[in-house]
This record gives sequence, structure tokens and C-alpha cells, in this order.
Amino acid sequence: MVMLYAEVKNEVSNSKFNSFTESTCDFFPSTYELPSEYHIFVDEFRRNPGTIWIMKPIAKSQGKGIFLFKKLKDITDWRRGVEYQPQLQQPDGTSQPIETYVVQRYIENPYLIGGRKFDIRIYVLVTSYSPLKVWLYRSGFARFANTRYSLDSIDDNYIHLTNVAIQKTAPDYDPEKGCKWSTQQLRKYLTAKHGQSKVSTLFQQMSNILVLSLQSCQRVIINDKHCFELYGYDILIDSNLKPWLIEINASPSLTASNQDDYDLKFGLLNDVLNVLDLENRLTGKEKKIGLFDLVWDEGPVLSDDCGFESVSGSLVTNFNLGCANDRMENLSAKSSTGGLPWNIRALRPKPELPHLSLLHPSYV
Repeated sequence: MVMLYAEVKNEVSNSKFNSFTESTCDFFPSTYELPSEYHIFVDEFRRNPGTIWIMKPIAKSQGKGIFLFKKLKDITDWRRGVEYQPQLQQPDGTSQPIETYVVQRYIENPYLIGGRKFDIRIYVLVTSYSPLKVWLYRSGFARFANTRYSLDSIDDNYIHLTNVAIQKTAPDYDPEKGCKWSTQQLRKYLTAKHGQSKVSTLFQQMSNILVLSLQSCQRVIINDKHCFELYGYDILIDSNLKPWLIEINASPSLTASNQDDYDLKFGLLNDVLNVLDLENRLTGKEKKIGLFDLVWDEGPVLSDDCGFESVSGSLVTNFNLGCANDRMENLSAKSSTGGLPWNIRALRPKPELPHLSLLHPSYV
């Protein structure tokens, strides 16, 4: 995540992208790597008194080690540990570098549904960096906080962190309500509230974020035609319907928390293998495989209509996040033409997982 932020900044400052792109590159909050950029961060902190910041350890997951603060003295203990323990001693006597954190300006005005904050997990598959080839999974999910949003308690993780691992430990967490919506449900809700045009623009802005972030690190990634990467993007929408890139996870969790989550992630992994086409059964010209849409192939990929408006001037046109889930129809069509060798529905195991409903209607 740190590398991507740094590279995006460098590309914008070097004017690599055209003027349209430069004007829309303000999609990530001010972000610094600590301890290496501590003094630069302090200068920025003092220029914006009263701003809330969030600290994240880059080597941990599931919300571990994350905290919010708005005074420098709030991170005194962390800073003291950096100054007096530059390296940690391992049991075998070797030294381990100190833990690296990212400090990021906290988005204080998130879009709320039912008074609760949420972010969106989007899955992106990169099968090549040179040339850049990007596939977007049209199904993802919105993760909701269990507690109504407020800035009065910045130390309450149940308000500010949407990680399921944290939310399910809340004292009043109700497993019958759950804390997720599918991207299809989210898109329908937003469209009903704000209209198709505004929501189509919002989702196209998300697509621009995905492509720009990958372009920014394209030069520093060692490309190997035998390798691929599945990323988990976390995007937050603010009260002005502006999307913000919060994190990019190179190892997104594929653990299922309920039946709906299992169905999503089982299909995701199946479709990753379908895109990789290890048995060379596809033509190589497909724009859609399962729920993966090819959004970038050395340039934007033209789209088939998904039922929503397209936005002129967008970097990406074949962007169908939140559109209809026609995965089985697509795979069945390819199987009938010899493109895919198996009946995926028949091979799907039947796990005994508790079925948890998505976000309860009372939240809305």
C-alpha cells in the first residue's frame, strides 16, 4: 500500500498523465510512512490543527494495531519506542527492523447508511504488468460498522473500523443482522437515493482509481508471465459521493464468515482459475469470464451494456461493479462451447456454515 501511494504522488508531480487524469488524482488522503517520514508528517500535522489521523501497521491485518488520534502526544509512546529501540532482538540474537506504520488523514465525513459508516471491498486481478492487463470482479461487498457514527469517541473501534474481525466482537453485535451488503445491493440503494447518473459517475470514478493506482506502480513491479496477483481494494465514499482509496491489500482475506460470504469467495477463486486458463481452453479474446470483466488491456476495454449509464471521459469503460450477477449464465455459455471443462455448480461443495442475513433492513 505504501509503495502505491508514493508512486501515485510521483506520477502526478511528474505530469505523466494527461490533464484530465491529473485533475482527478486527489483520491487518496494525505498519507505518510513512519518512522521514515515522521518529520514530514509532523510538518503536515501542524499545518492542519484539529485534524483526525489514523495509524495502521502495514504488516498486520483484520484491524489489529489501528488507532485514531488528533494530538501528537497521542503517539508519544509509539515514537519513544522508535527512538530508543531502533531494532528488536530476536531469540537467536539477530535484529529485526522496527514495525512500519502508515499514518493517514482520517475521512471525517463518510457517507452513512442508517447512521453507520461503511467501506467497499473490491477485488482486482492483474494477470500482467507489462503490458498492464486488469480484470475487475463485479461482485464485492460493503462492510458496515455496528455502531452509529460519531466523532465524539475516536477511540471506539466499533464506530470507526469496519473490519468484520472487529465488528463481530462488539457486545451488541447481532449475527442475525450481519454487517455486509453486496455491491449489487449497495448500487441499487444509492441509485434509488441519488439517481442513476450520479451513481454511475461515482462508480466510474472508482474504476479510475483502480487503474491509476496500478499504472503508478507498473514500472517498479517485476513482471513475470507466469505470475498473477489478486488485490483487495478498500474504498470509502464520503458525504459528497466522492470515493477515497483507503487501502490496497495484496493478500485479501478469503475466509468465509457466512454462507453469502462463502458463495462470493468460492466463486471468486473459481473465476480466478478460469481467467488464468491453465488448460488453454479459451480464445484469449474474452472480455468477461464468470464475474470478472476485463477493464484494461494496454488501454481501456469497450463495454457491453450492463444496464447503467456510462460516463464519457472515463479511463475505463468496461466497468460493471455492482451490475447483475450473471456468473452461472456466463460460465454455462462458455462450457457449452468447449471453453470451460467443468460444471462449476456440480463441483461446488456444500459447507455447513451458519447462514447470516445481510445488513438488517432496520439499518436503512
